[in-house]
Amino acid sequence: MTLSTPRRYTDSVRIGPVVVGSEHSVAVQSMTDTDTNDVEGTFEQICRLHRAGCRIVRVTVPGMREVEAVRVIVEQVRRIFPDMAVVGDVHFLPSVALALAGVVDKVRINPGNYSGGEDFVELLDRCKATCTAIRIGVNHGSTGGRDMVDYAMEYLRVCRRHDFDQVVVSVKASDVGVMVRSCRELVLAMDAEGMPFPLHLGVTEAGNGLDGEVRSAVGIGALLVEGLGDTIRVSLTGPPEDEIPVAQAILQACGLDRSRAEIIACPGCGRTLFELSRVLDRVKREFGHLGGIKIAVMGCIVNGPGEMADADYGYVGAGRGLVSLYRGQSVVRKNLTEREAIPALVALLKDDGVWRDSS
Repeated sequence: MTLSTPRRYTDSVRIGPVVVGSEHSVAVQSMTDTDTNDVEGTFEQICRLHRAGCRIVRVTVPGMREVEAVRVIVEQVRRIFPDMAVVGDVHFLPSVALALAGVVDKVRINPGNYSGGEDFVELLDRCKATCTAIRIGVNHGSTGGRDMVDYAMEYLRVCRRHDFDQVVVSVKASDVGVMVRSCRELVLAMDAEGMPFPLHLGVTEAGNGLDGEVRSAVGIGALLVEGLGDTIRVSLTGPPEDEIPVAQAILQACGLDRSRAEIIACPGCGRTLFELSRVLDRVKREFGHLGGIKIAVMGCIVNGPGEMADADYGYVGAGRGLVSLYRGQSVVRKNLTEREAIPALVALLKDDGVWRDSS
């Protein structure tokens, strides 16, 4: 799958070891929900996030006490996970943002805590001197009634006047329609003033379970397929590491992540010639780790070759309990038993040089 619209060009912004922008992969991030002063508990959660595939982690920093805790956490992350960036989230005190510059890789600020004047300029100067990125994060619920796009543009113009380009911007809302519309309007406003700043996407307060996943997929996915977005967060209620596979699935569905196999399947019908859900689960277990390929599991020959036209390989019902394997549109093994089919598909992938053992 390819994007229906090419990605919008954005400048590269370095967030410690991670670089975001249109020349780089869309980065997945999350946020810890521990007390930041609990250094051990926060770091343990960061470990779980890293294992899940998160490479940008945000921690809340409400005051100066937490700045010192973050300093210790960042030292641990840089020692153990040198490929992971740490972001300090500041909601209230500009002095805390200043103290974080040079400690974390990026400072996320709430524009509502600045006047747009000298205190924000002081932060830009400090971040420029310490090679610290900034995210200007505007949330719909904290604008005091102001238009989110106008609010964000006010601060982006200050960045431009002071020659600060290591900035990422976001406009978020819990209402999916408001979030999508605001992001589109922000991009139009930035492009009109020649501001190719990277865009962070997310639906705030998305909820949990299926509701949260669908709301996030609709909002984030709608923009990604339009070529918008350089980093994303799926904000779910629950363990933050649960956000990462959902974010990765959204990226894969939008054609932006091929680090795992894309495995598709027909829904099944009266023609299905094997227990589709059981076979699909096994194919996912055996082949899901293979990046860059697409495998179709199809229940019968009627839906097989035609509807899996863009798949690299096919596992297709050929008769009751029998399977044929396809490479693209060409059948390569016919009428295998289910016991034979999986090993035969492994052998086919090895012959084609795309197999690798799971880690």
